[in-house]
Amino acid sequence: MTLNVGQRVRLVADLRLAGSVIPAGEPLEEPAGAFAASLALAAGIAGTVERVDEHHREQGHEVREYLRLKSLLDDFGHQMPSESRRQLGEQVGALEEQWVAFQRRMLRVSVRVRLDNGFVLDDVPEEAFVSA
Repeated sequence: MTLNVGQRVRLVADLRLAGSVIPAGEPLEEPAGAFAASLALAAGIAGTVERVDEHHREQGHEVREYLRLKSLLDDFGHQMPSESRRQLGEQVGALEEQWVAFQRRMLRVSVRVRLDNGFVLDDVPEEAFVSA
């Protein structure tokens, strides 16, 4: 599901947020102070999407090589000698697992949601919410 800015959403599962607390506006590089906190949010809490961020993953060497070899096989495989075509097919097959893994994680979408209770969840995977 793709979420849009202004869309009403509900939290899918209970969340527990834990860690150090930094006052808003202070840089993240600062060492965490003496504050620590834990917060639980129940599934079903509604809110409004304020921002949607798409994070594209970088292609590793294996993915680039798969794309190169697959293109070569698709475009010129019919013209190649059978042994060369077979070897190229084996090379493509050996890299297919990395290609499938890359496709699964190719695009990550995170959202910033202002919940009705006033809390703001930022950089949360969109899968944590459903349309309300």
